[in-house]
Amino acid sequence: MAPASTTTPSVLILTGPPGAGKTSAARLLSQRFGPGVHLESDLFFGFVTSEFVEPWRPESQRQNEVVMRTVGEAAASYARGGYFTVVDGIVIAHRFLATVRDAIAADGHEVAYAVLTAPLPICIERVASREGTELSDPAVVEQLWDEFADLGEYGSHAIPVAASSPAEIADTLARRLAAGELTI
Repeated sequence: MAPASTTTPSVLILTGPPGAGKTSAARLLSQRFGPGVHLESDLFFGFVTSEFVEPWRPESQRQNEVVMRTVGEAAASYARGGYFTVVDGIVIAHRFLATVRDAIAADGHEVAYAVLTAPLPICIERVASREGTELSDPAVVEQLWDEFADLGEYGSHAIPVAASSPAEIADTLARRLAAGELTI
């Protein structure tokens, strides 16, 4: 494992639609700049025990803001402890990026943002094998995939991954992090 360089941000927010390969790549990348943490934001939604609203529904906005701010604060805490932290989750730029980024940056940490992109049929195929989750519904996958169709000012943070292995994705992310190309 290579130590984090002075150009490598403390926290990477790794996002993209379901099935793009975030979790597999995050697991590998978090081990590259030791010590490392792979923070799965989806787990934080499971902590809501009553009045839970599926996060892709419009009426979930308030819940999602609270959960995503908490994810950012947890990432900041790990970074404060000296861990290179990869936040893995659906962090759509026009919805929750500012919430997560600001919670991390408020603690003085530099933040990077990367969006894994893959064609919709590949994403649907990859999530079809998932059991016990609403995210295996092709309509939900397509809805979330559409949210990443226009990255606006973050277009340069897109990383096409259709035919890439998790190790290749982690290599690309590590290279672009070290080059400062993903810092926001």
